[in-house]
Amino acid sequence: MGLIEKFKNLFFGDRVTVTKMVSPLNPSFQLWGNEAYNNDVVRACVNARAKRISKLSLKHVRETADENGNKILQINPLPYMRFLLEKPNRYMTLSDLLFKASAISDLSGDAFILILRDENGLPMELYPIPANAAEARYNDSGELFYIFSLNNGTRWQFPDADLLHIREDFYNDQTFGTGKAQALAPLLEVAETTDRGIINAIKNSSIVRWLLKYTSSMRPEDLKKNAKQFADNYLNIATDSVGVAATDAKADATQVNPQDYVPNASIMSKIPQRIMSLFGVNEKIIQGTANEDEENAYYEAEVEPWVIKLAQEMTYKLFSRRQIGTGNYITAGSFNLQAASIKTKLQLVQMVDRGALTVNEWRETIGLPPVPGGETPIRRLDTATVETTSNGGGENNAESN
Repeated sequence: MGLIEKFKNLFFGDRVTVTKMVSPLNPSFQLWGNEAYNNDVVRACVNARAKRISKLSLKHVRETADENGNKILQINPLPYMRFLLEKPNRYMTLSDLLFKASAISDLSGDAFILILRDENGLPMELYPIPANAAEARYNDSGELFYIFSLNNGTRWQFPDADLLHIREDFYNDQTFGTGKAQALAPLLEVAETTDRGIINAIKNSSIVRWLLKYTSSMRPEDLKKNAKQFADNYLNIATDSVGVAATDAKADATQVNPQDYVPNASIMSKIPQRIMSLFGVNEKIIQGTANEDEENAYYEAEVEPWVIKLAQEMTYKLFSRRQIGTGNYITAGSFNLQAASIKTKLQLVQMVDRGALTVNEWRETIGLPPVPGGETPIRRLDTATVETTSNGGGENNAESN
């Protein structure tokens, strides 16, 4: 056995790893079913990131250089790749696929996207895999395969080379990410118990408040008649008894005071806050009232790491090693400029004057459609490129007046 095989055996053990994509929680406290996504707080947290990720635009970039070493960039040079990144499959838009992949990975810790290829091995369609469980296996050659148990009960096996795998909380397992099910279970249990307590307290507000105990036996219809008469005479606010009730020796009237525990507001508010902290969001992010600084902080902490994983995984799974070596890669445009204030967006016009942004890129930030010729960078006449001289200094190419 070679050194590489020994290392693989040490690192991967028996080469079989199983994970549950959406782990069921404690069934005794699951009015929402077996998926945490059916809880209102969890769904709001998951959707907060998924909606922002669904705004991403994916581009195929080819980076080469001319004989002088100047960088040449081509955007979407391959038609089949451009179609794939705009319409990943016949049933979904790119926004749909990104939303679903983000939601699955946020809850289960892993998102798998299947790559369907044509007879030439070129990627043609992308499908997110809605699996209940996944199993990782390595063959004798060290190739990784995944076996998925789908929601309809079928099992499918795909090689890792045909899967985009995005992991969350990649900590314990060597293949899979760590889902939030175990951390969410006690929080959702407390939240469900609290909701039940409030519901029961409201229901108990209409239970028996008075107990009439008669000293002699009475027929059932007489008991109902006397109870109704007591209620009409002394429990109806329209009567003249002014809250005073009187009974004779035939019956003893005893007031019943149910004691229902209802948690205070501070306890009730801490559980949603702990759930939001687990997903890295707050109320402003969920409700869409965060300012541009708060949105940028959330983007850098929660969205950008996921975007980087997606771009890297797509680059190394959609292109061959030769294509990657010749400068092909996938890049994901961020949405965070959309969260900027109108003042900040208008100030970006300075970047258009300097060629840092094209006219159409700037128009996109303020919600305007592209215009013909807007893809060509422009530069003010008083600015120019700087060439490095032999002595290390800079020399401006702009013509002097």
